[in-house]
Amino acid sequence: MSKKVYIFLADGFEDIEGLTVVDLMRRAGITITTVSIKNTKQITTAHSITMLTDQTFAETDFTDADMLVLPGGQPGTTNLGAFAPLTDLLKNFYNNGGRIAAICAAPTIFAQIGLLHGKKATAYPSCMDGLGDAVRLEDNVVVDGNITTSRGLGTAIDFSLSLISQLLGQEKADQIAESVVYK
Repeated sequence: MSKKVYIFLADGFEDIEGLTVVDLMRRAGITITTVSIKNTKQITTAHSITMLTDQTFAETDFTDADMLVLPGGQPGTTNLGAFAPLTDLLKNFYNNGGRIAAICAAPTIFAQIGLLHGKKATAYPSCMDGLGDAVRLEDNVVVDGNITTSRGLGTAIDFSLSLISQLLGQEKADQIAESVVYK
């Protein structure tokens, strides 16, 4: 049975952080759905690329989710963090044992909603103070229980491979890394 992942996109998300996750997960056979937090599927990335998501938040049922993912970028992270239906979903999903992941500035959203208390986490260097009382690490990817965080665009492949490993095992992550000539 395929794993189901939802990645949330807002205007101003970091292109590479969002789309690398989508690309590598799809190569791994994971069903990942891009979800706009707007009333339209049209999103404009941080670098002015206009794209369409698979669905809007309002039309999506997240009950089959295995993982929820947030890309960083600005103002994308600010837009995601200000969208209460998403922050409520993240809290409920995590509190019910679900896996959540964020990269770059987006881990600060987990801190804002109280999910990083005493947890190990990382973020984009200038966003580390936004991790609240998390144990701040500078690793490319930090996994603490069901929370995965990563540093930024340069760690997007490491982040994606970690998520694949968590869902399908290290062997599958290694296969995908080899298939894209990574390392």
